[in-house]
Amino acid sequence: MQLFFTKNITGNIATFEAEEARHIQVLRKKIGDVLHFVDGDGGMYKGEITEMPKKQCLLSILEHNPSYNERKVKLHIAIAPTKNIARLEWFLEKATEIGIDEITPILCDRSERKRIRTDRLEKITMSAMKQSLKAYLPKLNELTDYQDFIKQSNEDIKYIAYCNDDALNHLKKEYSTAENVTILIGPEGDFSPKEVKLALENGYQGISLGTSRLRTETAGIAACHIINLAIDE
Repeated sequence: MQLFFTKNITGNIATFEAEEARHIQVLRKKIGDVLHFVDGDGGMYKGEITEMPKKQCLLSILEHNPSYNERKVKLHIAIAPTKNIARLEWFLEKATEIGIDEITPILCDRSERKRIRTDRLEKITMSAMKQSLKAYLPKLNELTDYQDFIKQSNEDIKYIAYCNDDALNHLKKEYSTAENVTILIGPEGDFSPKEVKLALENGYQGISLGTSRLRTETAGIAACHIINLAIDE
């Protein structure tokens, strides 16, 4: 099944514009063809092409599942952007495929990248959502200062993954309840001691992701995978 994406849905009509409309046209779809599409909020649709004006494509909705493969809990990963932006893009793609609900890039003491293009990164998550046949588009937040993020109040279980502490328990041992969870993943060079202290003082629990030293994007994927395995059990 091939998926398309639009949020432009009014009544029984879905409208595709810009890149999605061009994609449909490049695939030589025509009036009368039936497509599957999602709205990024859990809605899975089937619709028939009724009109194809310039730079647009209109579908009449035939079927609608409002909560397609709804997730049991919310997973939020706050991760420091990597110096090589391709590594962050890889993380976003694979985390979306595995299953994630929200991502916040965080600016840390040791961050080597201090700017990102959220619009480009959103295209990557959207493409990964469609490729993996998901109906939920992860929320991608703007780059946020670490201290500001830590002080935000939420009711999630909260973890910070960091190195150089042999007493930390592995994430797979700590997370055993199906509750919303936020996980902090640091930059190349890890979180600073000051950042770790601040997180622990604000309700975060220190965890390990194993004995190997992982790259930032690998740590993010490991955390994402572990939580999804626990959710599916």
